[in-house]
Amino acid sequence: MSAKGETAGRAISIIFRALNEEKWFDDALSACKRQETGGARVEIILVDSGSTDGTLDIARKHGCRIVHIKKSEFTFGRSLNMGCDAATGDYLVFISAHCIPAHERWLANLVAPLIEGAADYVYGGQTGHEISRFSEHQVFAHYFGEADKIPQAEPFCNNANAAIRRELWERHRFDENVTGLEDMVLAKAIMKEGGRIGYVADAPVIHIHEETLSQTRRRYYREALTLREIFPEVHFHFSDFLRCFSAGVFHDFSEAIAQRRFFKEAPGIIGFRFAQFWGAYLGHNEHRVLSRAQKESYYYPRSKRRRATRRAESERPAVLAKPSTQPRR
Repeated sequence: MSAKGETAGRAISIIFRALNEEKWFDDALSACKRQETGGARVEIILVDSGSTDGTLDIARKHGCRIVHIKKSEFTFGRSLNMGCDAATGDYLVFISAHCIPAHERWLANLVAPLIEGAADYVYGGQTGHEISRFSEHQVFAHYFGEADKIPQAEPFCNNANAAIRRELWERHRFDENVTGLEDMVLAKAIMKEGGRIGYVADAPVIHIHEETLSQTRRRYYREALTLREIFPEVHFHFSDFLRCFSAGVFHDFSEAIAQRRFFKEAPGIIGFRFAQFWGAYLGHNEHRVLSRAQKESYYYPRSKRRRATRRAESERPAVLAKPSTQPRR
């Protein structure tokens, strides 16, 4: 990094969002603590939306400042805005609680284009973990290449690993109403004003998704609801679903064959690509306003245990079922 981009004397705030993220959160925070900061003052903030596992204990152990948001008030944009409001840094860094910085120059490399004035809002590389689905590795490889793009021509950004200058966030803030892609909504607004978005390849994190296929479908559905607002001229018809699903499966099959993993990975490839593009198709073609309960179901999918309990209750004879005044979600 050039002298112009050195972090000495800078104030940097790392902001996590979390709900029950104890499995990987300690690794993520430990990796943040190992960063070569070059004399920068670094603080870590956790915006927690009701964790009941060890997430908060891990945050306290690492000296994080904790901000709480109620589940009923949660949106991706609102939680980030709350974290930014609590932050004192000149540069605001966003990272998922299930993302682990891949090396000790992650932070310095990520904020360098902001310090140098080469970009206003940047995002870093992402790779999968050894437990990631085969097709997810292909998705990461597609969106997060080996070469920098500073600036880039399109308003793509990803807050699982991103950074922005504080004054720019203060001018725009994140949209608190969208169901996903708050990063791309902000990136589009910045570019509309003449600002610059950048991709920093050598600021990677290991991004760990441990989702069921139903949760994968829900994620792409939720993002598609916002994507159609960002790009209203883009339509995703059933024929597009068939084309994208076929192309995705064919690509992944080819990669699996080249790696001699076809028979092991083929069922998972079909399942993931179907969930991905069927969720996108449903999101692009849904014509209703989501209620708060519906939005919460997309942000906080019910656990298997809770679903099983609900199913068992629904199968009880009516005379034995407990009366309840609480609405079902």
